[in-house]
Amino acid sequence: MNENKEIIFKIQNLRTWFPITKGAFKKVVGHVKAVDDVSLDVYKGETLGIVGESGCGKSTFGKTVMMLERATGGQVLFNYDGEFRDITKFNKQEMFDFRKKVQMVFQDPYSALNPQKKIYTSFEEPLKVHGMHDQSERESRMQEVLKMVNIQPDYLMRYPHEFSGGQRQRLCIARALEVMPEVLICDEPVSALDVSIQAQVLNLMKDIQKDLNLTYLFIAHDLSVVQYMSDRIVVMYLGKIVEVADSRALYDEPLHPYTKALLSAIPVPDIHNTKKRQVLEGEVPSPIHKPSGCAFHNRCPHCMEICKQQDPALAVQNMENGHMVACHLYAEQQKKVQEAQTEQTAQSEK
Repeated sequence: MNENKEIIFKIQNLRTWFPITKGAFKKVVGHVKAVDDVSLDVYKGETLGIVGESGCGKSTFGKTVMMLERATGGQVLFNYDGEFRDITKFNKQEMFDFRKKVQMVFQDPYSALNPQKKIYTSFEEPLKVHGMHDQSERESRMQEVLKMVNIQPDYLMRYPHEFSGGQRQRLCIARALEVMPEVLICDEPVSALDVSIQAQVLNLMKDIQKDLNLTYLFIAHDLSVVQYMSDRIVVMYLGKIVEVADSRALYDEPLHPYTKALLSAIPVPDIHNTKKRQVLEGEVPSPIHKPSGCAFHNRCPHCMEICKQQDPALAVQNMENGHMVACHLYAEQQKKVQEAQTEQTAQSEK
């Protein structure tokens, strides 16, 4: 469990719904429920991996935490020296200050840098905006972050097209680090890169995290990459969290049928491996018209009648490692865990 770790983000009942309009008067006829009632704690210094199929809401979740997408409901509480403040209520100046603490690295390094500007200009602008007015100080900071990502400082006078994909992504990471953030939200940061370059960038990110005590929200669809990078992993399906666990526990003993199917799809380079891939039946439901009950029930090989009627709550399955799952298959065990937690709380209050 993580009782002794410092929480940096408390996300409570977060919703990001996009309205569907119709007609000349833009009448709202429905919503795309990209993020639907997500609650989660993020701990300082950890890498929290977020995985799921395309369209599961993981990128929208990251952008909402960064406030690049406006939340429809819920709270995103950020730790300001022990005081949690809801960033969904921030005014313009408060949001400006928050953006210095939380930065984002995007998927495509080719579109993240302005092709008409030299790297020097792209790096200098954020420092000017955030109040670093002394030019020599700005240049010193730019050179410092370039050294962190193993790029020579004299490359500042080059244009983006003069760099490879891996170099560009390293430049994007360096630019995010310029303002000395506490959190980096990484949205598919290596998916556009060759496999050999991916390893270099991932190892670099690990080294930087260790040196600066950064917190990563690492969003990806490549389960092998997420396993390598993450301390804990969140599995999302149709805008909801279905499982949360330590990286080792999730890969060794996945609980949710959806997680098991995802992990079985990871290719294993072993001719003697007899592990069967679990193929899910049916199509992914529309986020506009989600099925009643558990959203996964129409594809689940263990579907019961209660699954079609009642959406399972995300609850602790294992008290020792904090493994959580939202599945009716584990209702009895979760009930026992809740009773044990209640008993522990009562004894500690005596």
